[in-house]
Amino acid sequence: MEKEDELQRLHGKVSVPRDGDVEDDDPLVLSSQALAALQEFLADQNKPTESTPEAGGDESEKVELVTEDWRLSQFWYEPETAETVAEEVVTLSQRFSGCRVACIACPTLYVYLKKRDPSLHVQLLEYDMRFERYGSEFTFYDYNEPEDLPLQLKHCFHIIVADPPYLSRECLERVSQTISFLASPVDSLLLLLTGEVQREHAAELLGVRPCVFKPLHSSKLGNEFRLFISYDPGTRLGGLEEDS
Repeated sequence: MEKEDELQRLHGKVSVPRDGDVEDDDPLVLSSQALAALQEFLADQNKPTESTPEAGGDESEKVELVTEDWRLSQFWYEPETAETVAEEVVTLSQRFSGCRVACIACPTLYVYLKKRDPSLHVQLLEYDMRFERYGSEFTFYDYNEPEDLPLQLKHCFHIIVADPPYLSRECLERVSQTISFLASPVDSLLLLLTGEVQREHAAELLGVRPCVFKPLHSSKLGNEFRLFISYDPGTRLGGLEEDS
């Protein structure tokens, strides 16, 4: 019934029974028109969308993404942002033998990383089951259960990129627990994409600083986003932002 109620709100096309036709507690029934609209909506949600080809590229250079689902707080990066962060991760991966990368709630980056370097071992941790299509490189993840993860993932990632789904301290605290669970205890690097409003919390919980480069989203979000990192990138990403 919860799903049916949601669909009623989305479409507003429910056939209302006449007085005396049914008891008050009988379920409402979707009309044929509403059902058709629902099927179209669900098909659109699962339909891959494509970014524009890279400069000088052709059709084979397109990166396919599923449609954003606003109900899951999904907002995909602009291609330039995804390419920049993916390039940074690939550069960092050269520091490690057998490098393993974890992408927490950032499926856009996972896709661009695999496009950039198909041999790179990348694990996507995501709540959206549509990403099961990535097979063994997909792990279901609910930030409300930050350490409810397969033990084989514990302490084995050299690079972690996280994009918490919500701009709250509570969400960041739980994602921080997941980062601690995943990070290699010997040497690991962190890239955190989140709102500027999380600056103090990010520094307190994870010891990260913002770089000059600023990520952008295709949906043109009202909140300013930043890329916080745990290392010195030199001149890459515009360098670390100077303390004011």
